[in-house]
Amino acid sequence: MSIFTDHPREVGETYAEHFMVASSFGVPMIGAGLACLMHGVFPFLFKNTGSNVVRRLYARMVANRIRPEASGQRGQQLDWCI
Repeated sequence: MSIFTDHPREVGETYAEHFMVASSFGVPMIGAGLACLMHGVFPFLFKNTGSNVVRRLYARMVANRIRPEASGQRGQQLDWCI
């Protein structure tokens, strides 16, 4: 079971919390990917959707990142599953 709980614990989340956070990144990424594919076929659709989603998710990731030096952790890098 530790393979399911080690990483969530490293980032200060329960398994369920980690699932929700990862899903809140993954679902928009899937949607943006589909929008990009549609844009490839129909260039007049979804002109900014992919880049807007990437910017929004990146801003969330950086804003929510726990800084090791601020939290007392030993320089651990947080990957956030992407």
